[in-house]
Amino acid sequence: MYYLSAASGSASSNRLFRYEVIGLGNVGSGSQEATPVRTSGSVFFTVPYNRMSQFMQRITRLGGKIVSIQSLSIESAGEVSHSQTPVQPSVVLDESEPKESDKGAPVKSKKESKAHGDVPLNIYRPNKPFIGKCISNEELVGEGGEGTVRHLTFDISSGSLKYIEGQSIGIIPQGSDKNGKPHKLRLYSIASTRHGDLVDDKTVSLCVRQLVYKDPKTDQTVYGVCSTYLTQLQSGDDVKITGPVGKEMLLPEDPEATIIMMATGTGIAPFRAYLWRMFKENNSDYSFKGLAWLFFGVAYTPNILYREELEDLQREFPNHFRVTYAISREQTNSQGGKMYIQHRIAEHADELWQLLQKPNTHTYICGLKGMEGGIDEGMSTAAAKFDVNWSEYQRQLKRQERWHVETY
Repeated sequence: MYYLSAASGSASSNRLFRYEVIGLGNVGSGSQEATPVRTSGSVFFTVPYNRMSQFMQRITRLGGKIVSIQSLSIESAGEVSHSQTPVQPSVVLDESEPKESDKGAPVKSKKESKAHGDVPLNIYRPNKPFIGKCISNEELVGEGGEGTVRHLTFDISSGSLKYIEGQSIGIIPQGSDKNGKPHKLRLYSIASTRHGDLVDDKTVSLCVRQLVYKDPKTDQTVYGVCSTYLTQLQSGDDVKITGPVGKEMLLPEDPEATIIMMATGTGIAPFRAYLWRMFKENNSDYSFKGLAWLFFGVAYTPNILYREELEDLQREFPNHFRVTYAISREQTNSQGGKMYIQHRIAEHADELWQLLQKPNTHTYICGLKGMEGGIDEGMSTAAAKFDVNWSEYQRQLKRQERWHVETY
């Protein structure tokens, strides 16, 4: 991990940043570096803002490690290197180097620029859904928790339904609406990998919370049509399934990527699929060696869905998986209020900001609408330390397909 110092100043495009790097290998004759670098000790580089991502990508290729980043004023940039000892050279990247980006956006790695292979879409449509069978329906909320959330698994072995992690399927509940027409389908994020919970390519699983609310006009309790139907399914019951749909939340193919996940409630569903693919399956075509970091917001400890699975993974893969909880009714934030996911993001914003500089970092947000605002607030604070406008930077991440949001 590398640490940073707070920055102050004006427009980001005029900012310079001083990187301390260790562990660089020898640079060959074809290198574009301004001066030779050493294999031990620290090397210091002064980098303009709009070259930060390109620079960090290069350091990674050379096997180096960034241990600190300091924001400099243009006036002081030339003075800093003079304060260092001769064995710690300072390197300024000049504009004669080939540019990989003109806008200061994080640069896509070659691995991430590859399109996903064939993505299954709409194999089954509403007018001709697949009929699966419920084989299990398990409660996920512990004693003392709030509401009902079920983990449902359906047998799909009799059809042609295929899917990949990050997709959704549609469910058509039985019965008809008040006008006598069939109920409309509802989409649910898939909570299992493409191979299913039984790792036999014959099942698909969902994580479903029963929707219950008070009608503001009548003050009567209203139960969600599809969620109630699903949470009450029995083993052996038929269920109408459509899809799969969705390409927004697909995992990158790079097994060394950094995956940041931010979830509230049943927004954990696609991330459970990710984590099973990363850590619980032995896939010949995918062996995860990167970092997966989950931020998970719930009301009470018993509402931590899949808690045992998550904490087992953290114990087994401490160098590759982290989980950070925000338990709103039990924990307090630094101002003494309830702890929501945005407060955890703010606590770790500096580290998250540094991870976002890596060209193979992807961020995924899934949960209730409105959670994005708090996350943006935390990341804005971190970006401001480098005089970077978060809104502009986030737009660049979205264009590069490295910022993924699915809220409901």
